[in-house]
Amino acid sequence: MSTHTGSTPANPQTGGTADASRAAGRALRDAVPFGQHAAWQPESARPDPVERVLAGNAGRQERFIPLRMQRMAESPFAFLRGAATVMAWDLAKSPSIGHNVIIDGDAHINNFGLFRTPRQDVVFDLNDFDETLVGPWEWDLKRLTASINVAARENGVDPAGRERAVRSACAGYRTTMATLWQVNPYDLWQMRSYASALHMDAPTRLDAEEKATIEKTVERAMKRSHATMLAKVAEPVGKGYRFKVDPPILTQLDAAEKNHVIDGLKAYLQTIAGEWRMMLERYDVADVAHRVVGVGSVGTRAYLVLMLGRALGDPLFVQVKEGIVPAAAPFVPPLDEPFQHQGRRVVHGQRLMQSSSDALLGWTTISGRYFYVRQMKQIRGSIPVDWLHGATFDFYAWCLGMLLARAHARTGDAALIAGYCGSSDKLDAAYATWAERYGAQTVADHAAFCAAISQGRVPAK
Repeated sequence: MSTHTGSTPANPQTGGTADASRAAGRALRDAVPFGQHAAWQPESARPDPVERVLAGNAGRQERFIPLRMQRMAESPFAFLRGAATVMAWDLAKSPSIGHNVIIDGDAHINNFGLFRTPRQDVVFDLNDFDETLVGPWEWDLKRLTASINVAARENGVDPAGRERAVRSACAGYRTTMATLWQVNPYDLWQMRSYASALHMDAPTRLDAEEKATIEKTVERAMKRSHATMLAKVAEPVGKGYRFKVDPPILTQLDAAEKNHVIDGLKAYLQTIAGEWRMMLERYDVADVAHRVVGVGSVGTRAYLVLMLGRALGDPLFVQVKEGIVPAAAPFVPPLDEPFQHQGRRVVHGQRLMQSSSDALLGWTTISGRYFYVRQMKQIRGSIPVDWLHGATFDFYAWCLGMLLARAHARTGDAALIAGYCGSSDKLDAAYATWAERYGAQTVADHAAFCAAISQGRVPAK
């Protein structure tokens, strides 16, 4: 049985045995030598990055666009986060062995985090899938390594340290794939990265202080819950609760829009498992508000729904977030018809890539627009980027590479990718060179963006 999300399949096993796939991967090194991945120089036809960003505002809520622009202007890393459309054009021109998997599409360093599974374990994994689609595995690895380089620059890490962190991420990806091609699919689907044991797997040894940094983040994540969120964002009104207005981040809706969201939740219920649908029937909607999230997502429609249990009054928050066409979509074959629904595309990609997805993850349509729905507090935290220096950064980068490899192995041919990547560090070195060059490009693009704001070409506040 084979399942994929697009007319270009993720082609698990290219035919024959895993050993044959691995040999085919090795042969591809002649067609696409490792050194090609190191190259970066903007083409003469490269679109103006500022124009690409402005074009990406189409369809977003106009009143939030200046806020999105301002958030992107805060730093080169913030610009990288919001400028997926810029990097998508660049990646489409980059070398690839032509093997497609389900990619995250936006696998930058901040899109990994801690969250609870339905069994209440805290695991570490990819946690943002707005840009997911079928595409070359290299695109995710390049987005990740570029983000590591740019984040390292902002943390004052020197070129040698930046190279070491990127090499760690690539080594994590490469060595993990070398193991996973020998794992049967059932066991692969059961693999989890438990937050409490992260430091046990990485080759980088952490000292006591560095381990304490990781443990502090896990401990803080464990304390977050729907109940703690209630006190922060809502206030009691009569026998119920309503959201505290905090413009522009959290704003109330008019009655009509609120009713449209509530009606959309009825259709959403049909996209989750029956036992969880029955559980949600024990809750009533108390309030709905619009909540601005992230950097790249600012301007899309994102609603926060507060539900209260009928018997105990316990709170449950869900996010209803608009799914838009991913930035890389123009550069890959179109998805099959069911996944033209952008909310369903996000859900399907997340279920395939994550080791343990949110049980309440589903999709719906509201006023003709596509949305996906998830628990708001299922995602509980991530390692702050400004904590990352030295061995901690190298360790964290290795973990991200490992997680990305596992996600790709679930839908791609792990033997083929492992055969191509090989056992030496030559691929790691090529990606480190590319990330350094693209990191410099991102700094330059950010400077041009800030200049466009100063000139009044880009609205920001």
